[in-house]
Amino acid sequence: MKPWQRALIPLVLFLVVAGFLFKGLFLNPKEIPSPLLGKPAPAFSLPRLDNAEIQFSPKEMLGQVWLLNAWASWCPSCVDEHPVLVAFSKANIAPVVGLDYKDTQADAQRWLDKGGNPYVVTVMDTDGRVGIDYGVYGVPETYVIDKKGMIAYKQTGPVTEEALRDTIIPLVKQLQSEVNQ
Repeated sequence: MKPWQRALIPLVLFLVVAGFLFKGLFLNPKEIPSPLLGKPAPAFSLPRLDNAEIQFSPKEMLGQVWLLNAWASWCPSCVDEHPVLVAFSKANIAPVVGLDYKDTQADAQRWLDKGGNPYVVTVMDTDGRVGIDYGVYGVPETYVIDKKGMIAYKQTGPVTEEALRDTIIPLVKQLQSEVNQ
């Protein structure tokens, strides 16, 4: 190999790395892609917050479009998100299931009693295993799940009025209108 060819190798490697870094400048750091999009929502059976003797499974939601919201009473961002979810719930657009993540039953129930309960059911993921199955990076996170139990969308961070208006509600309505789901 000639000396000038040997000098090209580090230059080419530098340009490749620089290209990846340059592309990264245009990515949204708040968007964390989920490998679960388009795949079946992980199955689970967890005790309900209101009655730990009763188990809930996503199988109960088959045939309808619904949201799974991972939250916790100790989560500051969940406080910001909560009134938005309560308003969404009152609009009866789609049911919301709460996944109380690494929390205590007493703290979670107290929090819902104080701020209102937007959930048709809340389950307790006290050890966080279901959250891990769903790829929860940190609460809050919300998943839109279609009629067949497939994950159609993942909202990382708090659900905002803008996220509902621009992304979640249009997607939910589209999925609800699909006949062959």
